[in-house]
Amino acid sequence: MQPALARLLADSHALGALAVPLALTQLAQVALTTTDTVMMGLLGTEALAAGGLAMVVFNQLRTMGVGLVTAVGNQVAAADARAESGTAGAQEDVRDLVRASLLLATLAGLAGAVLMVLIGHAVIWLGQDADVVEAARPVLHLMAPGLVPCLWFQALRQFTVGMRRPQALLRITLASIAVNAALNWAFIHGTWVFPELGLPGVGLSTSLVYALSFLALYASARRDADLAPLLSLSIWKTRPATLRRLAGLGTQIAATYGSEAGFFSVVALLVGSFGTAALAAHTAVNQLVYIVFQIAVGLSHAASLGVSRELALGNPAAATRLRNTALACAAAVMAVVALVYASVPRLVLAPFFDTGDRAATDLATQLLLVAAVLQFFDCAQNIGVGLLRGLDDTKGGFRVTLVGYWLVGLPAAALLGFAAGWDTMGIWLGLLTGLATTAVLLLRRFGRGLERRGETATVTP
Repeated sequence: MQPALARLLADSHALGALAVPLALTQLAQVALTTTDTVMMGLLGTEALAAGGLAMVVFNQLRTMGVGLVTAVGNQVAAADARAESGTAGAQEDVRDLVRASLLLATLAGLAGAVLMVLIGHAVIWLGQDADVVEAARPVLHLMAPGLVPCLWFQALRQFTVGMRRPQALLRITLASIAVNAALNWAFIHGTWVFPELGLPGVGLSTSLVYALSFLALYASARRDADLAPLLSLSIWKTRPATLRRLAGLGTQIAATYGSEAGFFSVVALLVGSFGTAALAAHTAVNQLVYIVFQIAVGLSHAASLGVSRELALGNPAAATRLRNTALACAAAVMAVVALVYASVPRLVLAPFFDTGDRAATDLATQLLLVAAVLQFFDCAQNIGVGLLRGLDDTKGGFRVTLVGYWLVGLPAAALLGFAAGWDTMGIWLGLLTGLATTAVLLLRRFGRGLERRGETATVTP
């Protein structure tokens, strides 16, 4: 076997040991929200609309909150690497990072919960149906308290992943799917000793599942001999400097996540202007892209943490190999997915459409071919964001997404969709253009950042 190929396989195995559990955890979380959607749909169209509105508000605030604590994993990975190399005080740095992340999660969760309730009363001004808004409010009120344990869970998740011990995450997330389904049913229908709450029962079960998931992850970490000594809940002992550093990094990541989510939301609105069939086709193919995207998320987090560790140890060359390995693994997976899309598009789309809905199905089949190419760039840009996070360059990642999504992707979508008259296909080609631009710019910025780190390492005595 060629030395280069052997090194790639070895690096892929090491990267996969962390990336696979993370990707599976992400896929399990998609199943969690899917369960809520199915349960709401069983209650009828208005319940689905109201519950969907509540979930949109909750997920937007949750996503921004998760961004605030995402940098914790990189900081923990770097501190742990320093501890392994014998640097004095590195273990205490890890403990302080845990305290700071939990404090940041608490503050963000409380602020988000208040904002969620306020949005529940203000959303009527955005032209939403009054009955739907009225039905969504109690769901939001019961979901709001769950934001705090949700972000506590995410803070502990970043701690365990930064310490390269993510195995419990998958088990807990899988168990939460079953618990969530059971609690949904029990609270909606008043089964066993539970009260019959109807649609608001989905909100209550969501909050309880997040609380139980946090307690399960905390208990798992306390039983781990390597994690327990570093797990500190004394948030009042947090060093102000640590909190400021995490908040500074996290704010940029939250803004990056918000920028991407906003771009995709605007694209959906543009597609919706072409009619119901267009929006249905877009929704189905976009959901497929979202599912496959979770693989990229796993690779992105694993590569990001690896870069943080290697740079903390002064190994920029190893960080370069991590980038190449992550992109190679992503390309291999996306090639298989693209082959499936091109070979059996009707089979892939069958779960989403009634067999008689020819207009939406035919359009979705065409979009699937665009998605086959788009997913390479979508995966690459997500890995690029993670790599920059490994460099602590979260501000750069946010700036690049503003250029790629909003200054290139959105105008391209409008130009191709409306001016060129390509309708939905043009919008998706604009989406592809934005993702491709973002991927190239992110990876180029990472390469330049590594070069600077290498030059610094060379001249440092």
